[in-house]
Amino acid sequence: MAYALTLPKKFKDQQWKAKIRDRERMEPPHVTILHKTRAWRIGLRHGAFLDGKPAPSDVPEDLVAFILRQTPELVVRWDEMYPRNPVESD
Repeated sequence: MAYALTLPKKFKDQQWKAKIRDRERMEPPHVTILHKTRAWRIGLRHGAFLDGKPAPSDVPEDLVAFILRQTPELVVRWDEMYPRNPVESD
């Protein structure tokens, strides 16, 4: 089951979401930021966007900062969902 990070009301009202999706076990550990039909991935190992498109600059900086502050929680959730692909791996 996917894990949805609870975002501040400001972002929820603007239709932003942040999730660790199902069926991502082979991907590098990441959280997916969603806005309507667009999606961005932020890696949990280095805190950087994993893709260049859509443009990372389209995500509000304060939303990115909020999500990065939640990294410890996201790491725990990722590791629970994908124990064979933990964030801290060799």
